Amino acid sequence: MISQFFVLSQRGDNIVFRDYRGEVQKGSAEIFFRKVKFWEDGDLQEAPPVFNVDGVNYFHVKVVGLLFVATTRVNISPSFVLELLQRIARVIKDYLGILNEDSLRKNFVLVYELLDEVIDFGYVQTTSTELLKSYVFNEPLVIDAARLSPLGPSAVFAQGTKRMPGIAVTKSVIATEPGGRKREEIFVDIIEKISITFSSSGYILTSEIDGTIQMKSYLSGNPEIRLALNDDLSIGGSQGSVYGYRSSSGSGTVLLDDCNFHESVRLDSFDMDRTLSLVPPDGEFPVMNYRMTQEFRPPFRINALIEEAGRLKAEVILKVSAEFASSVTANTIKMQMPLPKCTSRVSFELEPGAVGQTTDFKEANKRLEWSLKKIVGGSEHTLRAKLTFSQESHVNITKESGPVSMTFTIPMYNASRLQVKYLQIAKKSATHEPYRWVRYVTQANSYVARL
Repeated sequence: MISQFFVLSQRGDNIVFRDYRGEVQKGSAEIFFRKVKFWEDGDLQEAPPVFNVDGVNYFHVKVVGLLFVATTRVNISPSFVLELLQRIARVIKDYLGILNEDSLRKNFVLVYELLDEVIDFGYVQTTSTELLKSYVFNEPLVIDAARLSPLGPSAVFAQGTKRMPGIAVTKSVIATEPGGRKREEIFVDIIEKISITFSSSGYILTSEIDGTIQMKSYLSGNPEIRLALNDDLSIGGSQGSVYGYRSSSGSGTVLLDDCNFHESVRLDSFDMDRTLSLVPPDGEFPVMNYRMTQEFRPPFRINALIEEAGRLKAEVILKVSAEFASSVTANTIKMQMPLPKCTSRVSFELEPGAVGQTTDFKEANKRLEWSLKKIVGGSEHTLRAKLTFSQESHVNITKESGPVSMTFTIPMYNASRLQVKYLQIAKKSATHEPYRWVRYVTQANSYVARL
């Protein structure tokens, strides 16, 4: 049972607010933002997705820089509410085309209409984009995508090539194209989030991939789609380690621990030829979610070292190696490393000719940050940092430092080697061939190296 739903900007501005039951005080949005912004509880650097203040449970997710929040006073499943918030964000994006602060403000009438249909007096009714079309009648005010800075997952594909149109994935499911003609196209995105923990000697301690095959269809007439995956795909079986340093497009058995499918997917021939059949509903939806814990080649190797360099001084050396093909480029890379609490000053030394790299020392929480705009496959980058301590440390500085954490995005690369072999449309247009876009992206979920 949801009491309130609201959306806040990163500055704390209340963009959307809906009170369904009147059980929570009106200032809850301000209370929430103040708590999140100044969160300090033990070792946590930021607020957890669920917390309680004065008997009110706050649930929140961050989507493209916006905070989607729900409140309630009753005991309710956190996973249910967090999933609901993600689905509300997806539904709003389906109808607005672009999900950001500007589009929400310009389409607040449509957004409130959607919220009233999704939740009625605190009870969830539906989060289906297709079903909501029968009850929602407002047309969206379309935002010009060309002048916006990319924020969402689609931004990682906007590399300026013919394969990756940026504006096409920012269309509303109910808005009409100029001239009244609907562009026939379908998008399939294989998105993988990697979790890896390296030991201090560089060995992989834990590794996992959480993946999803995401689809968004702009095909008229709702034709049937056939999606074929790897012939050698194995699910739930154990056939030993497949840790063989192959590229993302190489051959070899793909072993998934488990997977689940969208309700529209038919699995009649899946066991025989690994083909999925479905009639895609309107909007963006996950065709298949999967998990893989078999060993795989990590896209990056991290080497980190901290050692004393005299009294009140130490030196940190960070090295990152890209272990994927030179035809692939990772972007938005960021590395962070906690430093000893007595660190007072840090000076940085980048490699000669370094371009698109920035460094920073966050004195408030004693953290080193290293950002790289892009890393080309096969390359290696090193950062040296000289630390100055305010007092002589009487503990092991290695134990007080680290671990090193890393975030990144790698377009057109996937670590599991799961592939879409072909995408068939059963009933094609008589006048023109529909466009098909199959794209891959790998992101860091928890990428950590111990010292």
